[in-house]
Amino acid sequence: MLRVSLLVLGTTCLLIIAGVSAERVITCDDASSVQRLSCDTGVISVQTALYGRTDSETCSEGRPPQQLSNTKCSQQGTVDVLRKRCDGKRVCEINTKIVRTSDPCYGIFKYLDTTYSCFPANHLVTCENSLGQLHCDKGEVILVYGADYGRRDQSTCSYKRPAAQVQNVDCSSPTEKVAKSCNGKNSCTVRASNSVFGDPCAGTYKYLEVAYVCQYPV
Repeated sequence: MLRVSLLVLGTTCLLIIAGVSAERVITCDDASSVQRLSCDTGVISVQTALYGRTDSETCSEGRPPQQLSNTKCSQQGTVDVLRKRCDGKRVCEINTKIVRTSDPCYGIFKYLDTTYSCFPANHLVTCENSLGQLHCDKGEVILVYGADYGRRDQSTCSYKRPAAQVQNVDCSSPTEKVAKSCNGKNSCTVRASNSVFGDPCAGTYKYLEVAYVCQYPV
């Protein structure tokens, strides 16, 4: 079963997907390294994530043996960080400094190793103070898997915005309000605004991200 950690809505929001393969991305932990996860269709669902070292070969080029010697090195909580920032998005870029909150093995050269699947859901982004439309084909109804109001990158909904309004990318506020308003409907309009979802980061220009599927009523 896949876990969509934007918002856990209970057992009805877990989906068994046959034949969905996992992608793996490994990023060496250099000063400005950025890991990029992306889906051509659907949205990201992070399966595993490790920051540390579990073998002596990965990201070993040019490194002295003492920097590769500890192969039982991993930082706790890495997968939660990746899920919070990337689940439900089409594209997600993570600087390794985001997960480098502590040093699980001093003197060892580390890497970020992530596996993820592309969850077959619709992805809707609505900029702050705008209206978003969730819509299904005739006879189908909406089932929301996750919704988040905030900002997780500097590029989304950034057109003509001052730099100060898009700098905070650690602004995430999962919400059940979209599911409560839209589940079971053929179409649904939501307003991305502080008056609806509260203000998780004052001074930051935010957006609403929604991952949902269309299904026939049971």
